Amino acid sequence: MEYGPDDQVQRDAPDAPFQQLAGILRARVKRGDWKPNRAIPGENALADEYGLSRPTVRRSIAVLADEGLVYAVPGRGTYIAEQKPDAPPTQE
Repeated sequence: MEYGPDDQVQRDAPDAPFQQLAGILRARVKRGDWKPNRAIPGENALADEYGLSRPTVRRSIAVLADEGLVYAVPGRGTYIAEQKPDAPPTQE
């Protein structure tokens, strides 16, 4: 399912809450809510904002880290990775 940057997590949706939050945060990154190499809000802030537990937020952030959208700096937080421009279409 596709999520927008202004969506909220729905408890009765078919996707798990961590998947919904990952989709919402992904959309916020793509929209440019946070600049590359700048920290995103902490786990507690995101948990409060979306009404989720910290482990759920942590799992969502792990999904984004696996995709290369964010990276963690121990003791400092989670930061937005530099986004690579879309590759131009190949000509055959």
